[in-house]
Amino acid sequence: MTMNTPLWSPSEEQIRASALWRFILAVNERFGTDHNNYDTLYQWSVANSSKFWAFLVEYQDIHFSQPAQQIFVDAEALPDTRWFEGATLNYAEHLLRSRDEKSALVFCREDGERQAVSHADLYLQVARAAEALRRAGIDKGDRVAGLLPNCIETVVMMLATTSLGAIWSSCSPDFGFHGVLDRFGQINPKLLIAADGYFYNAKTIDTLERLKALEEAIPSLQNVVVIPFLNGETESITEAGFMRYGTFIDNEADSLHFEPVAFNHPLYILYSSGTTGAPKCIVHGHGGTLLQHAKELSLHTDIGHSDILFYFTTCGWMMWNWQASALMTGATVVLYDGSPFHPGPDALWRIIEQEQVSVFGTSARYIAALEKAGYRPSDHHNLSALQRILSTGSPLLHESFDFVYDAISPDINLASISGGTDIVSCFALGCPIRPVYRGQLQCRGLGMDVQFISGQGDVLKEQKGELVCRNSFPSMPVSFWNDPDGKKYRKAYFETHPGLWSHGDYGELTAEDGVIIFGRSDAVLNPGGVRIGTAEIYRQVEKIPEIQESLAVGHLEDGDEKVVLFVRLSGDQTLDESLESFIRKTIRANTTPRHVPAKILQVADLPRTVSGKLSELAVKATINGETVNNTDALINPESLEHFKNIL
Repeated sequence: MTMNTPLWSPSEEQIRASALWRFILAVNERFGTDHNNYDTLYQWSVANSSKFWAFLVEYQDIHFSQPAQQIFVDAEALPDTRWFEGATLNYAEHLLRSRDEKSALVFCREDGERQAVSHADLYLQVARAAEALRRAGIDKGDRVAGLLPNCIETVVMMLATTSLGAIWSSCSPDFGFHGVLDRFGQINPKLLIAADGYFYNAKTIDTLERLKALEEAIPSLQNVVVIPFLNGETESITEAGFMRYGTFIDNEADSLHFEPVAFNHPLYILYSSGTTGAPKCIVHGHGGTLLQHAKELSLHTDIGHSDILFYFTTCGWMMWNWQASALMTGATVVLYDGSPFHPGPDALWRIIEQEQVSVFGTSARYIAALEKAGYRPSDHHNLSALQRILSTGSPLLHESFDFVYDAISPDINLASISGGTDIVSCFALGCPIRPVYRGQLQCRGLGMDVQFISGQGDVLKEQKGELVCRNSFPSMPVSFWNDPDGKKYRKAYFETHPGLWSHGDYGELTAEDGVIIFGRSDAVLNPGGVRIGTAEIYRQVEKIPEIQESLAVGHLEDGDEKVVLFVRLSGDQTLDESLESFIRKTIRANTTPRHVPAKILQVADLPRTVSGKLSELAVKATINGETVNNTDALINPESLEHFKNIL
């Protein structure tokens, strides 16, 4: 199969039934255009940015308590553009506008526990949680921090917090003490909501001692509320001096007041990975988050009231915030907490079949691991309800595209998506009315002038370059926390190419107008002055059966950068001369001689961040004799010991 042969194409019936097609017809009717495909709609949305976003507000029924005085305030250059000046709204109000008896949230735990709550019951739970927060002194602009598993109470507390105009920030409970402190310690939360522990891979991890240490280390905390997550027992919680969640929300409130806030009023504080220093505290606003998520969930992912969305994520990854927004469509959101491979590779697929999931999201690493495990979900499960699969976190390998269509379903919209914590959304993602091409993200997001440019700023097509966005968009961060003059914010995204959002990804716009991401720009290899995206190497290496996963970095040597490839092998395999030779031949035959590593070394483990991403920068710093400033950002910091003095 050639690169330009689609792996999947939507039928005419599927196109006409999609929300995106209905949106195209609505645009045509309103503006007198004649769009009949995604490409012309995209170009129109970029050329008419203010019209597009204003119409999206109306089309998606975004309710402004106070209308905007001005849709688009165009300053001389990014990032000073402002959207919907004067408008007020509330994010939580939109997520809770469905009040029917259909399931809003379904929670499944690794040990088999299942809970469900309807849209009507969710509203009542949020009302009681909001009243509890109000009685605890939480007001507009206060921070509420969550150290929680991906469970129903987490969504309830987020919605209650944001309904008041307070700010929500969360980490998953597998973050170490310093990892949590590096985040929450910067934002001075008034209240911490946490669980007494969590389950992972058949292990029970108690977190009460860590909570005591955090309570002492964060002086702004006035209350710590604990959910009995492990076994329902509450004695240990009260003995530790904490308030039980059930006691905290014990009131008779049955209605909610949604505090109208400014379009850019802070909603979430998210965090960068923090492996090169203290994590950046990225503030996202009510209006931009809501509008961007409405666009992506409804139009790009085609999620509606009848859908059931299951995104495998934790509360420390922005995909948790993204999937929660699906409640605004009236869909059901499935939450899962635990290992995706316990007790076996069928763990998530049993839930997908049981809950009749129509949209499943996960990481590229999970799909690759599933293939390595030799598990073919379609051989074991009825997946007839599944219509779309989303993948993010790292570039989805070309071979993983093949695996999805061969081992899961030949008739599925596979959408590799890319964006990040920085924009709590995507630059490139899925499109229900365009084909899927091997290795490509289907399209650039509506209203986002995404391009790839050279070091000189020239726009490139079918050539590798830096991902930039040339226009403003509503979900740009409101600010960084503790950055009053905006200096850190501007440096992060606008210093390299003034007037453009520089995202830090290295990729390409294809002949099909799709996108290929080759990796992070700061991890790009540069042997002999030739720039190589690490994903180009991973694509070749990780199709070799003996290799579980790999990590490529540059080592400075004799004034040049040499490529070093670290491999973690399956089972008790060892890297012998024969396997090393085969790795080199595979890379050389399918790429260029520049891609062939100068050294290939076997390691027992590879460092990964708490969101599961392999940390190329931490390894690169270690082998080049530099200090990794924040090992608490890693879930397995001890793995870096393998790399000290390894060369």
